[in-house]
Amino acid sequence: MPDFDYLVIDTKGREVRGHVASPSIDAARATLDRKGLYVLKLEAGAPPPPRGKALFSNVRIGRRRMNTKQLTLFTRQLATLNRVSPLEEALRTITRQTEQDHVRDIVHSVHAGVVEGRRLADSMAREPKSFPPLYRAMVAAGERSGALPEILERLSALLERQAEINGKILTTLAYPTVLALVATAVVTALMMFVVPQVVEQFDTVGQQLPLLTRLVIGVSHALVGWWWLIVLVIVLAGIGFWQGMKRPAIKYAFDSRLLRFPLLGRLLRDLHAARMARTLATMVASRLPLLDGLVLTSGTIHNARLRRATDEIVEAIRGGGSLSAAMLRAGVFPPLLTYLVASGEAAGQLDEMLARAADYLEREFDRFTATALSLLEPLIIVVMGGVVATIVLSILLPILQLNTLAGQ
Repeated sequence: MPDFDYLVIDTKGREVRGHVASPSIDAARATLDRKGLYVLKLEAGAPPPPRGKALFSNVRIGRRRMNTKQLTLFTRQLATLNRVSPLEEALRTITRQTEQDHVRDIVHSVHAGVVEGRRLADSMAREPKSFPPLYRAMVAAGERSGALPEILERLSALLERQAEINGKILTTLAYPTVLALVATAVVTALMMFVVPQVVEQFDTVGQQLPLLTRLVIGVSHALVGWWWLIVLVIVLAGIGFWQGMKRPAIKYAFDSRLLRFPLLGRLLRDLHAARMARTLATMVASRLPLLDGLVLTSGTIHNARLRRATDEIVEAIRGGGSLSAAMLRAGVFPPLLTYLVASGEAAGQLDEMLARAADYLEREFDRFTATALSLLEPLIIVVMGGVVATIVLSILLPILQLNTLAGQ
């Protein structure tokens, strides 16, 4: 559908520029007239600049969607532009500036919905995989209250903070994971290619090899002769675990046990509590009902135990209970969060207390991961160094034994 640039005078006597999609210029003029706008200028809009297509641009896997980074950038752009221009103009500008084809198509779909007269939240519902229910609920609250620019600012800040936390998690896990994989690959290569070559030198000795050497040789033979079976067992175990996690009872039992791990359990609990507190603080500050926020937040939780605890909180609040009392009964939330929520409810400053709790838990998460990383790196090096030392020692022991026999 062609686009038309317009210059109009609105009902308050201000000049407004923008774009409207319409089958013809007469239809575009009629659309503006129905909105009570006096048309000063109306002409065909310039087409968007051509963009080079990637080699596989026509190949689409699954339905189009924006990832978290793209959604965060879109929200920040919309929050900034909506303060200085109408919503339709802001969406049109973002559409023209977006480089990724699928993101441009999604934003164009939202823009078309707004041009048709729909609310922004309803237009976003046309792309549910890109705009989750929690996101759309906050946008709808902003439209109802007339504070959409402020809501978009809070949304962009929330998404940016979540992206920052996710980036820290990836950064924390990346180095130890790569270090462990490289060390495992080196040890496997030693056992499969180096040890068998050395063992051949001891076949004609006629003496019993040391116990450590025999153990290492046995492991080496198992890796060389049965590596395909080991890989098959690992793959089947992975598939079995994946299928088991689809069963609610098994997943609940596994996630509950995961939360009881000494270090990992605390990390998962605090991370979830920080995200929940940050999200609820944003929603309460945006005048969105707390119960709706909890219901929408529950659908985004991956841990089955924490999700059930959140559902129990929802049912408790529906029955007339308080948020802090329900959190205390759930037994999976940090005591500090429960205390600050109770203080916020008593003082009528729940959003501020939730934000403070999120700040504290995020700082604790940063300190905890930094400490864990400082301990994990040398631990991996020590363990792998010990494995390599065992392999080297298993090779040296027969050589020392031969030297002893030769000296006799």
